[in-house]
Amino acid sequence: MKSIKTDVVVIGSGPGGYVAAIRAAQLGKSVICVEKDSVGGVCLNVGCIPSKAMISAAKYYYKMSHLQDMGISVNQKDIKLDTETLQEWKGGIVKKLTGGVQTLIKASGGQLLYGTARMLSANIVEVSTESEKIQIEAGSVIVATGSRPMEVPGFTVDQKRIHDSTGALALKKVPARLVVIGGGYIGLELGMMWAKLGSQVTIVEFTEQLLPGNDPELVSVVHRKAVSLGMTIHLEHKAIRYEETKQGLRVLIAKRGEKDHQNELSIDCDHVLCAVGRRPNVENIGLGEMGVKQDAKGFILVNSKQQTSVPGVYAIGDVCGQPMLAHKASKEAEVAAEVISGHLAEMDAVAIPAVIFTDPEIGSVGLTEIQAKDKGYEVLVGKYSFSVLGRSMASLETEGFVKIVADKNTKQVLGIHIVGPSATDLISEGTLALEMGALLPDLAMTVHPHPTLGEAIMEAAKVALGESPHVVMPRKKIESK
Repeated sequence: MKSIKTDVVVIGSGPGGYVAAIRAAQLGKSVICVEKDSVGGVCLNVGCIPSKAMISAAKYYYKMSHLQDMGISVNQKDIKLDTETLQEWKGGIVKKLTGGVQTLIKASGGQLLYGTARMLSANIVEVSTESEKIQIEAGSVIVATGSRPMEVPGFTVDQKRIHDSTGALALKKVPARLVVIGGGYIGLELGMMWAKLGSQVTIVEFTEQLLPGNDPELVSVVHRKAVSLGMTIHLEHKAIRYEETKQGLRVLIAKRGEKDHQNELSIDCDHVLCAVGRRPNVENIGLGEMGVKQDAKGFILVNSKQQTSVPGVYAIGDVCGQPMLAHKASKEAEVAAEVISGHLAEMDAVAIPAVIFTDPEIGSVGLTEIQAKDKGYEVLVGKYSFSVLGRSMASLETEGFVKIVADKNTKQVLGIHIVGPSATDLISEGTLALEMGALLPDLAMTVHPHPTLGEAIMEAAKVALGESPHVVMPRKKIESK
């Protein structure tokens, strides 16, 4: 058996793994990054990037059929969608990005090894490649194995009729009728995408609202848009099973909590997307044998330095639990690499932003109004609608608003929540505001360029302070001397 030595082994090359490998190499460590499938992980190959490519295409397709409000005549029958070309275009983006990651790892001095890794001890990793087994002796090991879709009982994924997110992104034809089990961000993003491309979409969500865990005010805007797209939504329902029919599939659903499913509803469809969450990839990598502590759901327990319960073993990304986001994984990767290299680093972000690529988009960071009140804050809330913003009107994207939550006593910003055009881009300003401990006047007094969407953040801060010139505000009384 071949044996090699290195300072750091990174197991996995997703947005956590490859960043950890590159950063550790930049800091002078010898690094081997082990990947059993495709460089870039779920995010670059079958998740974040390809889904946003498809969502962008659906957005343009939908916009082209609604240009008459601008005086542009388009015969919708002449708008053609070639899904095979769309899939090729999406694949080209993925190939370019994953190729770039490979180049970056090698250019930084790291080594990429394809195979399946298993830890034999805290400093010995065995890698099974196509041709041989290799033992790597390492000073430190970073577990960055990511996550995979959870299974829905009664709906075994075959990627033919029953799909997970990977399969739903690879369909060569627009499904005539699609049932989406799960109204979280993955299910709703892909459901709205296919609805815009012409599919009749039905969402089945177990909780009382779409996008559970998000501010209901923001979600209501997206819910209304989904309905306007012709989507059917069943809240507080559970998918029970499916049957094959001559025309396709029939999905049976029932009201949540109903005994014996006495009043089942049936939904005829051609394809089913299962999108009920993700679970960590922690099996068969040696965690249990070494005594690496995990919680009840299998997520690896780490401290602020990304250290596990076993000295020399680190974990980053989805395997460490919520929020299961690529940008959180990348930040944790930098922390782990720097700690291994002797730097004083830790995961101390004030807040991690969340972005949802629905229509309209959602960007959220920090405490919601409800969360702030639950923590005992007396809050100030400022809201500014995109419907009265010049740039939004000019772009025919007027749905949604910016909502800022602040401490009434100190005026410190506690959270910023956006539903509307480019919310996923705009939220970066909100994240910086929280990270810097900004006060409402900091946002209100910062001159924002006009006409832009970013003005809505400034205006929302002014509304919270009672100072917006573009919203009818209560007239302040002037005390006589």
